[in-house]
Amino acid sequence: MAICTVYSSHSLNSTCSIPTPTKTYLGFNQKQVIFFTTNKRSNRRGSNSYSTEISCAAEKTVVIGLAADSGCGKSTFMRRLTSVFGGAAEPPKGGNPDSNTLISDTTTVICLDDYHSLDRTGRKVHKVTALDPKANDFDLMYEQVKALKEGIAVEKPIYNHVSGLLDPPELIKPPKILVIEGLHPMYDARVRELLDFSIYLDISNEVKFAWKIQRDMAERGHSLESIKASIEARKPDFDAYIDPQKQYADAVIEVLPTTLIPDDNEGKVLRVRLIMKEGVKYFNPVYLFDEGSTISWIPCGRKLTCSYPGIKFNYGPDAYYDNEVSVLEMDGQFDRLDELIYVESHLSNISTKFYGEVTQQMLKHADFPGSNNGTGLFQTIVGLKIRDLYEQLIASKTGAPLEATKAK
Repeated sequence: MAICTVYSSHSLNSTCSIPTPTKTYLGFNQKQVIFFTTNKRSNRRGSNSYSTEISCAAEKTVVIGLAADSGCGKSTFMRRLTSVFGGAAEPPKGGNPDSNTLISDTTTVICLDDYHSLDRTGRKVHKVTALDPKANDFDLMYEQVKALKEGIAVEKPIYNHVSGLLDPPELIKPPKILVIEGLHPMYDARVRELLDFSIYLDISNEVKFAWKIQRDMAERGHSLESIKASIEARKPDFDAYIDPQKQYADAVIEVLPTTLIPDDNEGKVLRVRLIMKEGVKYFNPVYLFDEGSTISWIPCGRKLTCSYPGIKFNYGPDAYYDNEVSVLEMDGQFDRLDELIYVESHLSNISTKFYGEVTQQMLKHADFPGSNNGTGLFQTIVGLKIRDLYEQLIASKTGAPLEATKAK
């Protein structure tokens, strides 16, 4: 949909000069159309002339940023998010089989690893990790995200995770929703300003270690010693460049060890906190029972089956990096997902389109990691909130020119 603004000094019969718009793949630059009007009674030099200017621009892409360390659940979150909008997210058809990009009917997900300026060998030579800003091209990242947001297609590079090399670029067309996910979506202030909404997945060191052991030992055959060494080698750069980004996030999903089991170190039962910044346009934080109150709730009983160690919810206002936030917390895990609707019915501002939509989404992806605890629940809710934010943004953009016309 194109949005046009019209400025006219006179409404008379006129001749029209319409330049052909410049096309970059499927992205159109904003163009102006000028209508020239002359006085029909006289063609003498100096006769009056008037103009009408029409400025048209394609509907802009909504940009979402998702930041997290490696192995912290970004892929699962992306699958939940794209499911909310409908349609499966798949690699570009006919392109590089090692592409990191995922495309659905509404969303395009870009992995920011594609903006590595150094390949695997180059990082070893320069003795830097992929977390170090020196190994990434933020100028290109900014230019291409800005172009996509403005409706202009780009030739995006590809970082090949198999070979560790930088492959030839791929064509990315402007989607309705662009998700940039990876290590640095909020590191560069210029890129940060382009984001319409931002999320940070904050996994505690204890849980991250347990997850990496489960993944890398079971799926990749790594030894316990190599996993420990990898975590320790990355930690200084993570603390310096990745972790500080959470102060800029509109929503943080924080995953911690449970407090329901004393001295638990297995990481199977989790305490998950959804930290929601107050005052974000088009985003109203979720609340439990009574907005702004401090609530502690144990829902286990006749309507919710809970085996040991049970489930506990907390909700209330808090401060996070000097920002006012609302925090919803779940400790424990569900035994039966179909009973989740009991919990859902006590939550407000979850941006569902029908009763039980959160439960339906969770049941739909019951095999996803975290579906029995707060990680899956809060990822699903944030996905629904992003859908609502997108719809409000689009409505505001299409409605603004109409309101301006009425005012005139």
